[in-house]
Amino acid sequence: MLIGEVARRSGVSARMLRHYESLGLVRPSGRTGSGYREYSGEDIRRIFHVESLRSLGLSLREIGRALDDPGRTPSALVDDLIRQTRERIAAETELLTRLRRIDAADPAGWEDVLQVVALLQALGSKSPDARQRAALSSADEVPVPVEALVEAALSETDPNVAGALRWALARSGDGGPALLADGLGSPVAAVRERAVKALAELPGEDAAARLRDALAHPDAVVRGYAALALGTQGVADAVPTLIDMIVAGRNDTDAADALSVLASDTAKADEIAAGLVDRLAHDTTEAPARGRLTQSLAGIPGRTASHALVELSQDGDRAVALTATYLLRLREAQ
Repeated sequence: MLIGEVARRSGVSARMLRHYESLGLVRPSGRTGSGYREYSGEDIRRIFHVESLRSLGLSLREIGRALDDPGRTPSALVDDLIRQTRERIAAETELLTRLRRIDAADPAGWEDVLQVVALLQALGSKSPDARQRAALSSADEVPVPVEALVEAALSETDPNVAGALRWALARSGDGGPALLADGLGSPVAAVRERAVKALAELPGEDAAARLRDALAHPDAVVRGYAALALGTQGVADAVPTLIDMIVAGRNDTDAADALSVLASDTAKADEIAAGLVDRLAHDTTEAPARGRLTQSLAGIPGRTASHALVELSQDGDRAVALTATYLLRLREAQ
């Protein structure tokens, strides 16, 4: 079969067939008396093999090696293709993300584009100082998109840089709370902790609503940071979690301080005191926890807390009784 007929039947142009021949991929088996290329059935099968491998993304050089190396198994070739494709997709995805973030910054000109690119590169720098400077400068005329700040905050391990990123997020406008709430679902505990810490520093009702949702999170650390933030904001929903923290001895001093902030009126103070007393009376509450609960009553005003301290001053646990007696004296002195 001559080259023109092969081109018509295979869909591969005559020019490409000559290129294949120049690379040694497909050589026509014979020549006519006039010197024209003549392809055999085996040559045509080889052409279709080449085209099939091209459809998988192989270069012509790779195709030549695959067809001429009998020791290279198809599974090894496919494994290499999978790896290369994943690497290419990852690179393209990274580029797409960078372009979307530049677009989100709504640059007015090329100077703005270059500034955003520089800030994005700095956020990914290996230098903590460079990352911190980028975070602190992100509130300039061309700010870094909130998505990039959230991604940086969720991966940051340096405490100073993390603080700068949270500061930047608090000034970044809308979008931060929802993205950080997604971070609460991470399988990595450290990422969840960074997410809730950042949420705790965001202003606005949206962030507060996400924190209230986090009070039911299965991770005790997430619940704790959410409760501390909400407690200092006067959100009563945090009270049960704060008391749990005191019992568990996890950030119990901060939890007690948050309860004292919440005890801003008589009704709320009595409710908090009743909650502390209820946990004190619980049969499974161990001695160290009872001591922390008693100490927490110090910051709760009102009759319920005072009455509880009077009873606890006669408690069978000497440490609890001494603590309660000391706190009563402090109240009397006020």
